[in-house]
Amino acid sequence: MRSLLLSLFIVVFAMETFGQTPLKLAIAGLSHGHVDWIFNRKDKNDVELVGIYETNPELIERYSKRYNLDRSMFFTDLDQMLEQKRPAAVSAFGAISEHVDVVRACAPRKIHVMVEKPLATSLADAIEIEDLANKYNIHVLTNYETSWYQSNQEIKKLLETGQLGEIRKVMVNDGHQGPKEIGVSNEFLEILTDPKKNGAGALVDFGCYGANLMTWLLNGERPNSVTAVIQQNKPEIYKDVDDEATIVLQYPKAQCIIQGSWNWTFSRKDMEVYGNKGYAIAVDPTTLRSRLQENKPEEIHKLQTRPAPFNDPFSFLAAVVNGTFKMQEFDQYGLKVNVIAVEILEAAMKSAKEKKTVYLN
Repeated sequence: MRSLLLSLFIVVFAMETFGQTPLKLAIAGLSHGHVDWIFNRKDKNDVELVGIYETNPELIERYSKRYNLDRSMFFTDLDQMLEQKRPAAVSAFGAISEHVDVVRACAPRKIHVMVEKPLATSLADAIEIEDLANKYNIHVLTNYETSWYQSNQEIKKLLETGQLGEIRKVMVNDGHQGPKEIGVSNEFLEILTDPKKNGAGALVDFGCYGANLMTWLLNGERPNSVTAVIQQNKPEIYKDVDDEATIVLQYPKAQCIIQGSWNWTFSRKDMEVYGNKGYAIAVDPTTLRSRLQENKPEEIHKLQTRPAPFNDPFSFLAAVVNGTFKMQEFDQYGLKVNVIAVEILEAAMKSAKEKKTVYLN
């Protein structure tokens, strides 16, 4: 039944978006390394880029030349861009600490917002964003790469159909060799290594994935406690923030271990979910390992990629704003899940600093 409903939705989505006016989108910031996505989707026409806000003249010069952009697209004043270009939505690609400023500017103008993960650097900012979104009736989405993974969606289905039973243990492993080691831009590196702009180092950069996923899997349940340990294994590179973080979330009947690191041998984003009936492991976006019965061996499943609009953040944003897709209450992109994710991250930062468990309930 779920497959039939999904197929019908895809057909309806394709019919409704065919010939539909593209979503007028503006960009707030060019310093985040993921911003290039919007300039490299020439095969899609569901979004029209109408303006770019950025105050760094070097970034303006670099991007105008790299993508042959008209200088009239660029603004150094966010309010001026919003007033002149009147976008339907804004995608924020600056520091995480600036997300709340973007929403403050957009919400009263009824402009929807999508930010890169996580939603905010503090719970206070996250709550303010949620309050503004509710007051002005706008969508504020948080984009996580793992939202595009079909393997994670299959695990959610196994939970909903009872094949895994109740969750007992989850392990989420995310990260890479380190932002400097993989060659991020100087501007992005400056954000990631600034505790005020990023909140922390690897703890926020990659710990946020586990906080988002676990909250989504448990339909918005908050943990009873958060315990975090951080380390600077490479203080000569990352002198102001952690490069290694382990976060333990304890629930009444389950535990989640989140390992966010800038010290992995290779890049990884995988998740293991163990229930009292079976387990499933999302190895990569389209590979799932599962064992649902004790007397049967583990199986490996090769999956298709997620269908449109779930395979592209801007297509998803357009579908939500245009009303062709309605998010569920505890959607991975949604505010309810991501405010809790920020609460978890803030508790983890406090736990690591004070070297003790932080209790939420």
